[in-house]
Formats: sequence, C-alpha cells, structure tokens
Amino acid sequence: MMVFLSFITALEERLKMALPGRSAQLKMASMSRIQALMKYMPTENAIQSSVLIFLYPRDLDIYLVLIRRADYNGIHSGQIGFPGGKYEDDDQSLVFTALREAKEEIGIDITQVQVLGLLTELYIPPSNFLVTPVVGYMPFRPHFTANCKEVAAILEIRISDLLDKSNIQKKKITLRHGIPLKVPAYFIDGNVIWGATAMILSEFCTIIKTIWLKNHPVD
Repeated sequence: MMVFLSFITALEERLKMALPGRSAQLKMASMSRIQALMKYMPTENAIQSSVLIFLYPRDLDIYLVLIRRADYNGIHSGQIGFPGGKYEDDDQSLVFTALREAKEEIGIDITQVQVLGLLTELYIPPSNFLVTPVVGYMPFRPHFTANCKEVAAILEIRISDLLDKSNIQKKKITLRHGIPLKVPAYFIDGNVIWGATAMILSEFCTIIKTIWLKNHPVD
C-alpha cells in the first residue's frame, strides 16, 4: 500500500506539469491514424467526451481498468477501451462525464474515486469524438459490475505489463467492412489494445515511467 500511495502522490504532482502530449500519443498510432490527424482537425462540431484511467492496488501491483465493448451497430463495436463516453447536457464537467460513465459501465462507487488530473485530449476522426482522459484512483480494489448492454468484459491490466516493451507489438486487425490493418498495439493477456486507447496509454506510460522506476528499480 505504501508503494501505491507513493506512486499516486508522485503522479498527482507530475500531472500538474507540462504533459508529453501528441508526440507521446503518436508513438502508438497507425500510419492511417497519423495521416487522418494531419488531415482532419477537431471542429466546433466535435463530440466532447471523456474517459477514466482508473488506478487501484491489487496483489502488490498497480492496475488500471479497460473494457471490451459489447457488439453493436457502431464504429467502436467490440473494441477495447476505457470506461467513458460523450458529454451530456446535464453533466457538470468532462470529469463528471468520465465518472458517470464509469459508474454506468463498470459499476464502481464514484464517490470514492479521487481525481488526480487530466491527460492531453485526443481527437478521433472516424467518430468525430474529442476525448479528454481523466486520471483517478481508489486506494483499494473495488467490486466491478459490468453493464451487460454496453460491456462484454472488464479487463484488469497491470501497470507493469503496460511498461514491458515486449508487450508492444505490431498486430494485424480487421476494421469494419473487413478492411485489414497492421497497427502498433499493447498485446497483454491475449488482448490487442490499439487505436485511440493505445495512444492515450502511450502518453500515460510516458508520464509514469520515471515514477515507476523509482519504486521498481531495474537490477
């Protein structure tokens, strides 16, 4: 627990500083995504949204949560992502949006989530979403309950696995309409994490790498 709280304290301070931004995000972007981001910029009509990077301790390690979305007639059907969604008119802020969506999708008690800060927003051209990543934590592992209408599976991912370079691989995925694409991805426990989620994770990992090494020195 002391290691977790030390990590959280250091992360909160780091998030008050300048962020790595797009250069860190693009490390895990496919060439087609890079080309799309060069061609398309967020517009006034972009759909404001946010996701929650939710951290907690478990078995002497630190975890975050991803979800595998349920199959539906939409662009992100069946994909792995963070809990989150679009800003609603009744939402107080994008931070509130991320927490509300996390409660709806993975069933956590958001009154116990402590928000640490934000990462760099990311524009997703295919869906016209402008996503703000929100970083938060609980000092214990909560009970998760998946919303079966929206979530096919809850994935608990170790921070140590994200920082293991051997888990970053080029993977062939199939887009909607059967279009094949080779993408950089985190390949963890058989899960291929790519696209916008991988880009957000890339900035997050860039931020936490030094903090992690201070608590987990390499022999």
